[in-house]
Amino acid sequence: MESQALWLTLRLAATTTIILLAVAIPLAWWISSGRGPARAFTQAILALPLVLPPTVIGFYLLVGLGPLTFAGRAIIHILGHPLAFSFAGLVVGSVLYSAPFAIMPLVAGFQAIGPEYVEAASLLGASPVRSFFDITLPLAKPAVLSAIVLVFLHTVGEFGVVLMLGGNIPGVTQTLSISLFDQVQDGNYTAANHTALLLIAFAVAGLAIVYARRPWRQFA
Repeated sequence: MESQALWLTLRLAATTTIILLAVAIPLAWWISSGRGPARAFTQAILALPLVLPPTVIGFYLLVGLGPLTFAGRAIIHILGHPLAFSFAGLVVGSVLYSAPFAIMPLVAGFQAIGPEYVEAASLLGASPVRSFFDITLPLAKPAVLSAIVLVFLHTVGEFGVVLMLGGNIPGVTQTLSISLFDQVQDGNYTAANHTALLLIAFAVAGLAIVYARRPWRQFA
């Protein structure tokens, strides 16, 4: 197992989790606050990574972030290089690919909160924003923690999107899953076993945290 791949994987997972949580919390709050075609369509788009092959998502991200599109050319002009085959590109792909694992538990958590709490806060003069931070978000802590764990673990185990968008550059885009693939290709099954066991350990530890807390069962 290469320490570079481990460090890069943990850095990618942590960065993705922080960014996605900041985006997913207000988005999930909006989705859970009502019904309508706009919310349904948004949920459908965000859930696409659950049903599409990761190579499909990786392919379109590779094309979209490259010089063949206006957005890709604008990024290259600003940064001086394309996002593909870079750590920043991996972050973009990971955020999009792991979005359902943040949105779904958060939406379920917000919807599980009884409206009487928010109504009581409103009667006491609390604004919607203050009511969210003082009432809704604290009550949804189990869902927030669940989203954090699931996004982190899902990013650690990514393969298809990472391979399509980032390639296999040691120290730059080679994550643990890519390193495992290389070890198997080279016939180094001892090293592959160590890497696979580490990935399994991450998954078991994270899921144990999720299921260890009784209130989380409604979001799992």
